[in-house]
Amino acid sequence: MGDRTMVLGVIGADVHAVGNQILNFAFTQAGYNVINLGVMVSQEEFIEAAIESAAKAIVVSSLYGHGELDCRGLREKCDEAGLKGILLYVGGNVVVGKQPFAEVEKRFKAMGFDRVFGPGTPPETTIAALNEDFAALEAGEKR
Repeated sequence: MGDRTMVLGVIGADVHAVGNQILNFAFTQAGYNVINLGVMVSQEEFIEAAIESAAKAIVVSSLYGHGELDCRGLREKCDEAGLKGILLYVGGNVVVGKQPFAEVEKRFKAMGFDRVFGPGTPPETTIAALNEDFAALEAGEKR
């Protein structure tokens, strides 16, 4: 098992801290080195932390419904900063109102996110995806 460093945080003006702490604990217990930025994190802060820690993944959480606006352009900024190929995950209540998850997922994937998780996703689901994606990175597979 190679380096399993990830950056975790709640993007934008969101102050929902409980889910962040639960994910931090779950990911750490699963053997990941978690750089937890907490709440109200800007795209630039995610990118700076990923560069400093040589992270392989950025896990963005959003619960206040504005994740779509907050996340727009993150993949491009990662690419520009030399983080091409970094895993980008997003999860939580990432859009305003009740929208079909398949449509939400499609929009976030079009923005360059590798995985999208809806509200109430258990940490185990995300950990299984991380394990799969990190194993693929370690094996040198192209995504």
